[in-house]
Amino acid sequence: MDPIILDDYTRAGEAAEYIAKQTALRPQIGLVLGSGLGAFADELQERVSIPYANIPHFPTSSAEGHAGNLVIGRVGNVPVAAMQGRVHYYEGHSMQRVTFPMRVFCRMGIKGVLLTNAAGGIGAQLRQGCLVVLRDHINLQGANPLVGSNDSRFGPRFPDMSEAYAKDWRALAIQEGKRAGMDIFEGVYAAVPGPSYETPAEIRFLRTIGADVVGMSTVAEVIVARHCGMKVLAISVVTNMAAGILDQPIHHAEVLQTGQRIRGQFTALLGSLIPQLAIS
Repeated sequence: MDPIILDDYTRAGEAAEYIAKQTALRPQIGLVLGSGLGAFADELQERVSIPYANIPHFPTSSAEGHAGNLVIGRVGNVPVAAMQGRVHYYEGHSMQRVTFPMRVFCRMGIKGVLLTNAAGGIGAQLRQGCLVVLRDHINLQGANPLVGSNDSRFGPRFPDMSEAYAKDWRALAIQEGKRAGMDIFEGVYAAVPGPSYETPAEIRFLRTIGADVVGMSTVAEVIVARHCGMKVLAISVVTNMAAGILDQPIHHAEVLQTGQRIRGQFTALLGSLIPQLAIS
């Protein structure tokens, strides 16, 4: 007998059903916590931690600094689903696998997502440890997660990206960051395939085309989240200055160390911001 081939809508539904059985909480907001930033999930109230490997069809991460757990809990009165790490295109996954967690969030009934990442700083105003709220992106990964047949149960064939990042959520993030005395800016994120860091010439090119930060994630997730009709906010932590900005090599250890250094401030920002996102 031939095996039954499941579509992503069905797979995501099975994953969502499994997650729902692990907790009585029904998350309103999904979080993706990037390199070195996963500690925020450890601060959630009533948290239940689910290894990615236990969730049907869910991709597992091999990147250092990505714990690989889905943590369900509360920020104040707001139930959230927090991913401690993500999978990346450079790990050899297809774009459909990279973005599958967004499909699961959709099937869980989540209405909005807050994505975070560690990024290289390009803009002259940026420095290591500052935050950049994304207002737009440039997809240079050479692939789009919506390529292939479209499942209209998720969204339309040609989703609009003119405001991929919700303007009102961006304003709230900037407001809360400034209120907390953080160095916080708005900017454009360039997504590249990785895993090698960019060359100085590539960084000059990215600056010329309008990028403020560069990284190896997030954009595909944003595209799929918007395809599903979920609202999006994304925040980059500038964990290193991009190649050629400073006269020194780039190391992943530096990325993780910067995430650890700003952990307290970043956790406080998300803690004050998420309840406001839930009602806006």
